[in-house]
Amino acid sequence: MVFSKPIRAVKGLLWLLLLSASLTSFAQNNNGLTVRGRVSSGTEALPGVNVIIKGTQQGTTTDVNGQYSLVVPNSNATLTFSYIGYVSQEIAVGNRSTIDVSLQSDERSLSEVVVVGYGTQRKVETTGSIASIKSAELTQTPVVNVAQGLQARVAGVQVNQNTGAPGGNVSVRVRGTNSINGNSEPLYVVDGIQISNGGGITDVSPLSTINPNDIESVEILKDASASAIYGSRAANGVVLITTKRGKSGATRVTFDSYYGVQKVNKTLPVMNAAEFAQLENEVFKNNFYPDPASLGEGINWQNEIFRQAPIQNHQLSINGGNEKTQLALSMNYFDQDGIIISSGFKRYSLRLNLDHKIGQRFKVGTSILGSYSINDGITTGSQTIGDAGVVTGSILGAALGAPPNLKPYRPDGTVFPFGEQATQYREVSNPLGFAAQLNERSIKRTLANVYGEANIAKGLTYRASFNVDQRAELYNNYNPRSIINRADLNDNSGSARKDNINYLALLHESILTYNTALGKDHTLKGTAVFATQAEMYNDNSINATGFPNDATQNEALQLGLTRTVSSNRNRQRLDSYMGRVNYGFKDKLFVDFTVRVDGSSKFGANHKYGVFPAVSAAWRLIEEPFLKSVTWISDLKLRASYGITGNAGGINPYQSLATVSASGSNYNLNHTFVTGINPSGIANPDLRWERSAQTNIGFDLSLLNNRVSFIADVYHKNTKDLLYVKALPLSSGYSTITGNFASLENKGIELAANGRILDGAFKWDASANVTFNRNKVLGLDGGVTNERFVTTYTILKVGEPLGLFKNYVFDGINQTGETILPGYDGRIGGHKVKDVTGDGQITAADQVITGNPNPNFIYGFSTNLSFKGFDLSAFFSGSQGNDIYNASRLSFENPAGQRNMLKGVVNRWSPTNPSNQYASAFVAGRLPITNYVVEDGSYMRLKNLTIGYNVPRIKGVQGIRVYVSGNNLLTFTKYSGFDPEVNTFAGSNTVIGVDNLVYPQAKSFLGGIQITL
Repeated sequence: MVFSKPIRAVKGLLWLLLLSASLTSFAQNNNGLTVRGRVSSGTEALPGVNVIIKGTQQGTTTDVNGQYSLVVPNSNATLTFSYIGYVSQEIAVGNRSTIDVSLQSDERSLSEVVVVGYGTQRKVETTGSIASIKSAELTQTPVVNVAQGLQARVAGVQVNQNTGAPGGNVSVRVRGTNSINGNSEPLYVVDGIQISNGGGITDVSPLSTINPNDIESVEILKDASASAIYGSRAANGVVLITTKRGKSGATRVTFDSYYGVQKVNKTLPVMNAAEFAQLENEVFKNNFYPDPASLGEGINWQNEIFRQAPIQNHQLSINGGNEKTQLALSMNYFDQDGIIISSGFKRYSLRLNLDHKIGQRFKVGTSILGSYSINDGITTGSQTIGDAGVVTGSILGAALGAPPNLKPYRPDGTVFPFGEQATQYREVSNPLGFAAQLNERSIKRTLANVYGEANIAKGLTYRASFNVDQRAELYNNYNPRSIINRADLNDNSGSARKDNINYLALLHESILTYNTALGKDHTLKGTAVFATQAEMYNDNSINATGFPNDATQNEALQLGLTRTVSSNRNRQRLDSYMGRVNYGFKDKLFVDFTVRVDGSSKFGANHKYGVFPAVSAAWRLIEEPFLKSVTWISDLKLRASYGITGNAGGINPYQSLATVSASGSNYNLNHTFVTGINPSGIANPDLRWERSAQTNIGFDLSLLNNRVSFIADVYHKNTKDLLYVKALPLSSGYSTITGNFASLENKGIELAANGRILDGAFKWDASANVTFNRNKVLGLDGGVTNERFVTTYTILKVGEPLGLFKNYVFDGINQTGETILPGYDGRIGGHKVKDVTGDGQITAADQVITGNPNPNFIYGFSTNLSFKGFDLSAFFSGSQGNDIYNASRLSFENPAGQRNMLKGVVNRWSPTNPSNQYASAFVAGRLPITNYVVEDGSYMRLKNLTIGYNVPRIKGVQGIRVYVSGNNLLTFTKYSGFDPEVNTFAGSNTVIGVDNLVYPQAKSFLGGIQITL
């Protein structure tokens, strides 16, 4: 099987957890008093009950008749009796040699619930693949948004921090990439409010506007049976976010605060001033620098743009209430300066959750989350492959390429353009000029939910909810005249922009739930839902160029000599009908049926509605008589499911209609160019949903009184009718059409293990998870195309994974006397391209697949230790087997002049130094697109290390905890770039694992305090 080798790689870790727990569980002292007895639940004997000497790891378990025998050290010993589903008891031995115990059923344990779509369910009843993450795990690292907190916590969920910029975008993939042109991000549901994540590398993540500290738990619905309840929006998985709600009892006030500093993990080695000057003389064959060695080290511009940056978070929470009314209120301030100058993210947020009972039958409540965030962005990550002139259009590229012999500032402290220092560097940007630009995005967001609930009859409940997601964004941009070379200033110098974006989503849901027991052994629950949702979006933008000075920046756009305006508006609607039936037998057998029907305004007239059914079942073998005698098994459940889900997020509204556009189309009327309207899109009445059919088989296993637990899932997901942009013949009058022309497959294995290794005064637990996913394109263009280049180095190919790198093969350096093959721009001292076909020339046929950005597996490992008041936790994440296309090396290992290079170029080819790696100096030269820059992107990262201490109890204070934490402390990788966790193309499904100088992640150290009154 394709996954057999990776499974063996983690088998040792899983067995280590089991062995550790087994040894500590069965360790027993053979000296002392012998105590015997019987453990029962009333009249029925309980086999497999754990009997432990308190404060030790010594103990035994009861046999099939509930009998046990145990040697205790002395009469002062205390025995702890514990069994899944029952309340544990502690009994002092004293002078007794026989101790019989009757355990009471623990309804809390059997009734532990998880959040599922449109309600909750007992964990024991779940038939689908659902993972749950608690608040403490999410906020273990100082994350800006909830998606960052999921990284490596859950098997089957791949989280890529595409950029380390504060508030920057994160890509989440649940069981692989499920679309080509569509959105592959999961649906997020915050207290019933549905939101989506997406955007480019420089965009602010919508999830960053939600305070992670307000979250109580997160459930990830991974398979179709769990997520089909959300139908057309569930093909990419569903993330259910539940915020903290008020609880009855004394009012509790909590203050949580931390402060820390961040710094860059690594910088890239570049040439110093002397080495740069020598290179310039070679490239231009002049003596512009008569004595290069005299220039010494010069300036390392990375030191000018990177900084130690503070990060802080402060939150005040109030929680309390009585039997009728419960309230939870929190206020939060988060401030993160970026490790690159002039970048940062601030968020102010307020949350109110209120629940109130009216009599015995009615309940009302609300959840309101309001936030105001300000993001100061900076340009990083060019998406164009070319010479250094392209890459230096961002601050990181400009810092690497800046001549180390030039100065950063004028004597008056303003940015000193390079062209004013030396005319041959007029085309080279001073990186500090990017920091002088205004690039600010402010977002006001409100997520509000109001609900009413009525108990109509016994077991029958009706709930109506009204949800609002309102977002207002203002984008401010200004590129000042002061950073332009004085000789280059003209009437168009200075540019400004203002964008206003407004988004409003309204959602109403009516939920009818009926829950009953049929006799003693059968349970039945039915759920019916009607939902209607409307989304409205509009934006308007004004651009201006040609300002007299920088005094007003972009606050007086009327001063610009040239101004352009644009506006846009769209609206979409989704109506849904859903039914679900849950059946259970003796807490042993469970079967769930779900069907949802969605109708969307975005799809063609012939396919407005989609039907999404699912079925799943679970069998708890632990309840069968043949397993009762197997005392070392605490719980065992087998699960299986099949379902169909949809993806409506692949297209914008109106794609099924014939459309017209006014986007700059010029017509010559009476010798005057005017803007008009022209046809822009062809109608497709058959445009329909992307549909994913998924099969899942899994099991949940607990051993040694839940001391060790395992979860395993095998899945196969086939997505067809993929939304794909297909080229049309120009004779049609249109260049492309959007339709359902492609198909895709994902299959994989998920493994997770948890171990409670020590339980005494010294506690130790550990958990690990690993995911193997294989992705394959099944069809493109309806079978017309077998392979297509997405970029000059990335392809889509039927039968292969998404995002493969395909290019020429680097074959060293052309040495003196070698023949240069025809077909590419080769030269002596330049990169040699391998003649793969052996036909004596370089053609497109010599391009081969040279890399795969999809990992063989991803994994996470965490461990927690505590002793008395001290605690220690560590968390690792990693990816293995993925390749990265380090595109920036095509620029900074290409000695073409005017820009600085990476340090290795010092060893460039020359007649006296026949290097076989680095090309020779050559004015305006370019390196061919080859696998020269394809690197192993595997890594393991110590994501977090935290040490805490709980201060002894103080009168009037329930608890005080102080801690110190380090984040991204160590990264083990062979990758040569800033950060192996990178993707210049952000959430793209087809261009993956590309690094063209993205904002790197920071290493941080912080200290915090948590006070509860």
